[in-house]
Amino acid sequence: MQYLSRIVDKEIDELMQIMGAVLIEGCKWCGKSTTGAQHAKSIIEFQNPDKRQEYDNIKNTKPSLFLNGEKPRMFDEWQMYPVVWDSIRTDVDHSGLKGQYILTGSAKPSEGATMHTGTGRISRVLMRPMSLYESGESTGEVSLNDLFLGKDISGVSKLSLENLASVIVRGGWPASIGIDEDIKYRFAKEYVKSLIHEDVKKIDGIERNPEKMQNILRSLARNVTTQVSNSTIESDVKNIFADDISRPTLIDYLNTLEKLFVIEDLNATNLNFRSKYALRTKPKKYFVDPSIATAILDMNPNDLINDLNTFGFMFESLCIRDLKIYIQSYGGNISFYRDENDFEVDAILRANNGKWAAIEIKLGAGYIDSAASNLLKFKDKVDVEKCGEPAFLAVLTGTDYSYKRNDGVYVVSIGTLKD
Repeated sequence: MQYLSRIVDKEIDELMQIMGAVLIEGCKWCGKSTTGAQHAKSIIEFQNPDKRQEYDNIKNTKPSLFLNGEKPRMFDEWQMYPVVWDSIRTDVDHSGLKGQYILTGSAKPSEGATMHTGTGRISRVLMRPMSLYESGESTGEVSLNDLFLGKDISGVSKLSLENLASVIVRGGWPASIGIDEDIKYRFAKEYVKSLIHEDVKKIDGIERNPEKMQNILRSLARNVTTQVSNSTIESDVKNIFADDISRPTLIDYLNTLEKLFVIEDLNATNLNFRSKYALRTKPKKYFVDPSIATAILDMNPNDLINDLNTFGFMFESLCIRDLKIYIQSYGGNISFYRDENDFEVDAILRANNGKWAAIEIKLGAGYIDSAASNLLKFKDKVDVEKCGEPAFLAVLTGTDYSYKRNDGVYVVSIGTLKD
């Protein structure tokens, strides 16, 4: 099967030139092993059961033997043998050589599993499921770079409303790309099944109730893209799913999902504002891929088409996934704005050069005018003397065309966007 290039490939190449080792981390099935293998000359697969006894013996006798092999040497699912981390750090310290090791991991190791942080020796790269550009479904006619530079843009998306519903339910799982039959929608469901019944136990060996985990996931899916509180999740689990859960148990389960890179917080922005209203600082919770939410809710593409309100939330989740992937290539980050008067902007992008931008996310064309008006009002709230003028304002849509409006606000179809 032909390798589909990933945006993080460039980041990995650059880090391998300046660091002794690179850790590629992210959720299971997002393509870490395949991508890491493109940059490696030898590989150890720690999850291989046929090698378990051999690996155990090395771990208990001389862990540095793991390092013997052609460089760059890759350690797949390194967290299963965290002792390799300290061996790599020591070797990089002593040799001073760059680009020697690659680690991949779909779970964060337990506290205290490694002796050293790896700072200055091992650099981290976060990998997510594929963006629409990486999966070949965005034309890439509009780049974030074009937008940050204020260029004129034009583009025509190939994605209909039905296509968007399909890619949301399918998700950005590399193994599902290019499959035409409905079987492609099973990947996300199999991911959730594995997560609930296997992964939440493997991370630290602690037994967790699959039904409680499923109910927490269902609550998160019902409240995707919102500032959902622990109290709301507890209420959902009790009143909707007829299950009781204590606050410590809920926190443990949420922390486990974060360690497995399944859920991510989107934090409120720290831009300076003239507004008299206080900023709501509680983060929003997103799944790393929108297909996780639709799989948990057992939704197919037709279900989204017939429920445009839910479709809108899932579309926002898709856009946030892609924006996170694209802005990461700039060393930047993404946040959102919402004040106590419920004035909200969906996404604030900040590049590593200090430039920033504001984006509203709307599925249909009927909301473009109001979204553009909202962005212009938001611009007036920002203290530009401290933050600078926004590099751009944009409405990110599921519509056909990308262009620049007369008021300066961009309209960008997600089906034309790339990094």
